[in-house]
Amino acid sequence: MNLLPGLDPLLLSLKLAFLATVGLLLVGTPLAWWLAFTRRRWKVGVEAVVALPLVLPPTVLGFYLLLAMAPQGWLGEPWMQLTGSPLAFTFSGLVIASIFYSLPFVVQPLQGAFESMGRPLMEAAWTLGSPPWKTFFNTVLPVCRHGFLTATVLSFAHTMGEFGVVLMVGGNIPGETRVVSIAIYDEVEAMAYGEAHRLSLLLLAFSFTVLLLVYWQNRRWRLPDER
Repeated sequence: MNLLPGLDPLLLSLKLAFLATVGLLLVGTPLAWWLAFTRRRWKVGVEAVVALPLVLPPTVLGFYLLLAMAPQGWLGEPWMQLTGSPLAFTFSGLVIASIFYSLPFVVQPLQGAFESMGRPLMEAAWTLGSPPWKTFFNTVLPVCRHGFLTATVLSFAHTMGEFGVVLMVGGNIPGETRVVSIAIYDEVEAMAYGEAHRLSLLLLAFSFTVLLLVYWQNRRWRLPDER
């Protein structure tokens, strides 16, 4: 007897969210840094592109990502040449699509944190002989920890709840692309409302607990400053 129905889709969702969040932090941190400090005129255009997933219907974004991941697409063709396998309707494709879809949830909090910090603190560290990489880890990360925590939690939670992009790019392949949001949809479509209710409650409890922890941690960090 399966004591925890939907465990496989849930584990797949957690794996997807973890890998996508790591990728988002690697991609989003330098992008947010550039947006925070650049004076280029086309900065506004880049910000608009980054924010597109906030207003664009997920099916529209998923459709164009699916075209890009096709064997002749600008993402799918080099991936096929490099790995010998297709990108669309695979777990790897889901990770890449999730990075595109959740990019603003990482870039915007980090950009705000970097802008709030400003340049004087970094310039002071540089004048004391601290190299850029050491300044980033010893100065920027501690000062901007609120932004990094918010970006990490938002991107992880957003990826856990993906549906439209996941369905368009990954389909519904058990053990490969059938994440928990797709599993809930399947149960509702099959009128298995009890199973759908259990999966939904599990995802709801997980999301609420994660958000509660991040708000609690942010409050702990702010209290010393308020004193």
